[in-house]
Amino acid sequence: MTEAGREGERIAKVLARAGVASRRDAEAMVRAGRVSVNGSRIDSPALNVGPRDRIAVDGAPLPEAAPARLWLYHKPVGLVSTTRDEKGRATVFDALPPELGRVMSVGRLDLNSEGLLLLTNDGALKRRLELPSTGWLRKYRVRVKGTPTEAILAPLRAGLVVEGERFLPMVVGIDRQQGANAWLTIGLREGRNREIRRALAEIGLTVNRLIRVSYGPFQLGTLAPGAVEEVRPRVLREQLGETVAEEQMPPRKGRAGAKPGPARAHKAGETPKAKRRAPGAGKAGDGPDRQDRTRQRDARPGTARHKPGETPQATTKAPARSGTGARAKPKGGKPGPKGRD
Repeated sequence: MTEAGREGERIAKVLARAGVASRRDAEAMVRAGRVSVNGSRIDSPALNVGPRDRIAVDGAPLPEAAPARLWLYHKPVGLVSTTRDEKGRATVFDALPPELGRVMSVGRLDLNSEGLLLLTNDGALKRRLELPSTGWLRKYRVRVKGTPTEAILAPLRAGLVVEGERFLPMVVGIDRQQGANAWLTIGLREGRNREIRRALAEIGLTVNRLIRVSYGPFQLGTLAPGAVEEVRPRVLREQLGETVAEEQMPPRKGRAGAKPGPARAHKAGETPKAKRRAPGAGKAGDGPDRQDRTRQRDARPGTARHKPGETPQATTKAPARSGTGARAKPKGGKPGPKGRD
């Protein structure tokens, strides 16, 4: 246990990561005297703890932190992304399945926006995904009232200042004009409050629908409104480099993406591990004397390397196959027509 500002993590952060409560609620629990560290009750959240400290809540030992998990959620219109709303409006957390437990949203979508919202149970992962330094592009389909042109949208691509706040350049494309409205695709690398709506209003366009379709490598796809889908631990590890518990990983089945195929068929008398050499062929690099001796031995009665009753390949000419096999030459020696047999 250390003083604030030194090594370790704030007690509220550790409690939140363990799934006890949000950081704000954890701070309230500390002030209420419900948390003890190394057997001593604490009343201030301005305390850092380390991995060796023993933490208890209401006398029960703190459970170990759960592995980091990530979910895709299709947020519908009419829900706010905050844990609590001062106006009493419904939140996305009210609509989530209870078996998810305590989760946090990665960024936010406002009341009238819809589409992909990432959810996680890990505060460190949440902060990492929200940082612009990830370089991840967040794409939106946006319907605006009016007839935008490339010249009108140019300030968005250059970056503009709205109410003293600097917005980074956006990736903007015109998809189609649909009556009095137009559909745009806009990409951001940061997530400021109502950034798209405010930026478009600055150039004279009003947003009447906004759908987030992707967040970095994670896509909304065909996920239904209100549905939740967990990102597989393997995908999470590949995309984020996060340490995921091995027991959560899907079973390894050989090379990733490879499907076991049927064993290759072998000819009669052929050894599966290596192709049988023709009689008299000798090994690669054999001199003329050794090859002559091999041919002489194979020519003697009882020394030919064939099964009883098998006709040696050297003295039998295989008939030409037809159909999907090798093409048979037509009479006259001319090659057959090209194309599929």
